[in-house]
Amino acid sequence: MTPYLPFPDISPEIFSINLFGLHLALRWYALAYIAGLLIGWRLVLRAIRSPRLWPGGTAPLNAEQLDRLLTWIIVGVVLGGRLGFVLFYQPGHYLSHPGDILKVWEGGMSFHGGFLGVVVAALIFCRREGIALLPMADLLALAAPPGLLLGRIANFINAELWGRATTMPWGFAFPGEAAQACATMEGPCIRHPSQLYEAGLEGLLLGIILIWLAFRAKSAFFRAGLIAGTFLAGYGLARFIVEFFRQPDAQFVTAENPLGLYIHLGGYGLTAGQVLSLPMILVGIWLVIRARSVRTKHVPA
Repeated sequence: MTPYLPFPDISPEIFSINLFGLHLALRWYALAYIAGLLIGWRLVLRAIRSPRLWPGGTAPLNAEQLDRLLTWIIVGVVLGGRLGFVLFYQPGHYLSHPGDILKVWEGGMSFHGGFLGVVVAALIFCRREGIALLPMADLLALAAPPGLLLGRIANFINAELWGRATTMPWGFAFPGEAAQACATMEGPCIRHPSQLYEAGLEGLLLGIILIWLAFRAKSAFFRAGLIAGTFLAGYGLARFIVEFFRQPDAQFVTAENPLGLYIHLGGYGLTAGQVLSLPMILVGIWLVIRARSVRTKHVPA
């Protein structure tokens, strides 16, 4: 039998109470969102309070504006993430059952949708406050990896978004009928812990790179768009790679398309996650090239 790791017995709920007939619970996924936003906020606050990081010693916004921006970002993440999931992954179901769109407690959030929600919220905020877009994009990019890291770990605890079947010894036997669909008489279905792959690449590794770029002696904030471009290209590439190991959404898997490819021809193609990641990679590369080609007297020697 293929060696594997047993799935840890961790409840998705940190604690819960029943109050007036309602079941109220704090879940790891909700805590990951909250903690990710707070850590990202602290990173941005530290950056804007460090004059040496900015051309002319002046950050694009102050602490008071940052506090107001946090509210806009929360709204953008929640609305964009939910609508992205509805439109990108299960439009047919939600067109037939529009009332289910509001049932966010049943799960269903899209990173790409949340990302677009943040972009729209940031654009409106920058226009209202008279803040330059690229420096703001750099700050938001710096804040994103902690949330990605914690969110993917929460996905793992929830036993959701698991990977494809594998014979690797670090595979897990995820619980649940859907996860065990490939189980045999010889043993359980062993799957890649793709959530942890994403946590390591999109969260930890990318976060370390962006923090180094932002706070090193020759700060990347002197080249507007460099941190944002690095984030977009880095996230897109990491997600594109992990998609080879991640189980596709059930609605894309058929007898003729067992790999769940969103675009396919003759057995080859791209998953939905890869299709959505390609524009991020291209825009990210363009931003990096543009930022590095900028010549300004403010760039430290």
